[in-house]
Amino acid sequence: MKAVREIVLLISFAALPVVSFAQSPDPQAAKPSPSPPSQSFRKSLVRDQKAIWTSPLKLKKEDVRWLLPLTAATTGLIIADRHTSGWVDRNGDLQPTSHGVSFVGSAYVVASTAAGFYLFGHATHNPHTQQTGELMAEAVIGTAVVTEVLKFATGRTRPNEALGKGHFFEHGRSFPSGHSSLSWAGATVIAMQYRHNPWIKYGAFAIAAAIAASRYSGRKHFMSDIVVGSAIGYGIGRFVYNNR
Repeated sequence: MKAVREIVLLISFAALPVVSFAQSPDPQAAKPSPSPPSQSFRKSLVRDQKAIWTSPLKLKKEDVRWLLPLTAATTGLIIADRHTSGWVDRNGDLQPTSHGVSFVGSAYVVASTAAGFYLFGHATHNPHTQQTGELMAEAVIGTAVVTEVLKFATGRTRPNEALGKGHFFEHGRSFPSGHSSLSWAGATVIAMQYRHNPWIKYGAFAIAAAIAASRYSGRKHFMSDIVVGSAIGYGIGRFVYNNR
């Protein structure tokens, strides 16, 4: 009964950004506007969080079509986590490579990438590049807030802690994966801003996927942590882009 209650709570938490994405405008109809001043940027961050955390109140009957598959997939991943984590050595497979790739998805690197886009766009008088940096920053900050709240609320232990049982509500910080959520948030914005360039679009997604996979091969997270974290980043990245 406890396990069922945990899974229901986790699905509710993880679905928040996905609900927001499902209710956001059509990306093809979105028309990016010039970069707003810092005050508008702060207001956008507040607006994003309000939309994400209140999104369950706006659920519709048709949302069941994606809520049920999401619930089933997440439940299956959580149940299988102890088994799938056993496929990786306790010290991590490809340890140096996994740690190196993981570093690319750290908050410092992702934030620096967003700043790089903004500063390069500003220096070269390229509003599109500059806006990419702003949207990345907005998506990454919004994703970081959601991820940290979920980590605190779920308290899941990591694969190398507590005999690898991955228990929730034990003051851990495994669920969801922050590296996965942040890298997918940034990559999604880049992919949508440059969606007509397949090299940039799919290259950004490939890097995000590699970072997420490195968290598993490095035995830093369970598979469900990574998949849910990636979904959160992707959902918030699209949400931010579509609403700007």
